Parts: sequence; C-alpha cells; structure tokens
Amino acid sequence: MLNTEHANFPRASFIRRFGAIVYDFMLAVAVYMFAGAIGFGIFFGLQSSGVISLNGFEHTSDLLNNTPLYHGIYQLWLTLCVCGFYALFWSRGGQTLGMRAWRLKVQHPNGQNLSFITACARIVWSLLGIGNLWILINTDKLALQDKMTRSEVVVLSVEANQMRNWHGA
Repeated sequence: MLNTEHANFPRASFIRRFGAIVYDFMLAVAVYMFAGAIGFGIFFGLQSSGVISLNGFEHTSDLLNNTPLYHGIYQLWLTLCVCGFYALFWSRGGQTLGMRAWRLKVQHPNGQNLSFITACARIVWSLLGIGNLWILINTDKLALQDKMTRSEVVVLSVEANQMRNWHGA
C-alpha cells in the first residue's frame, strides 16, 4: 500500500532502533517459546502415535535433541516462526509492536509498505540485528538491511503512529 504521507518522515536513529529491538526481542522470545511448544507437541504426538519411534532414547525430548534430522527440522520450524513474526508485521503495516512503541515504521522511501518477500530479504540482510551497526558509520541513517532492500525506518508523528491517517496492519 502506498502512503505518500509517510514518505517525508525523518529516518530513525540507532538509539531509537535499538529501543525497538529490545522490545521486539522480548516478543520474539515469546514467539519462540510458543512455536517451541507447538513443535514439541506435534513431535510428541507423532512419537506417541507410533509414527516416530524412540530408537532407544528414554524421553521424547532426548530423541528430538539428539537426532540431527529431527533437531534440524525443529530448529528450522522455530526460525521460520520468529522470522515470520517480523516479516508479517513489516509487510502488513510496517511496524512490529516494539516499533509501534517507539513510533517507528519500515517502508520504502515513497511510503509504500514492504512486500512479504522484501520483508524476508530484510531479515536475511539484518544479520541478526548486526546490520543496524551500519548506521553508526554513515550519515544517511540507513542500516545494511535498509540499503539492500531499498527501504528505510522512519520516525512517525504521534498522530500517524495512532493509525488515524493510514491503513496499516
């Protein structure tokens, strides 16, 4: 969705972004725990129903953690859930809950929301948040993930952050 009203907001500083990262980290941990419970529940159900055998392990968790294939699938599931959390929020309205608290929005310079694919690319280019350090060595307030996905993080006005003037998430 294109919103030219948001095309002229100033770019966010490293400190503001870091504040939102701290908030979102707590949410990401919650998503990770919830996804972990669901993933383990599914795995336990498959093991209990006999689809997967214990193969000499005493507990289901031992089987999950000590079998490379199962452990890899489980970790992939957790990663996809946490990354999906960010990608969905960024592509739907440009804000995670932490970004909303700090009045930040990720968008293209013309005010357009990111596509889901661009949001996924942004996750990869963020290098687990390390890409934000790029802001400290340049003056345009663009992180590595901003440059690579042609996006920016802007500071919204109080009114714009309250979603009165835009149709985000």
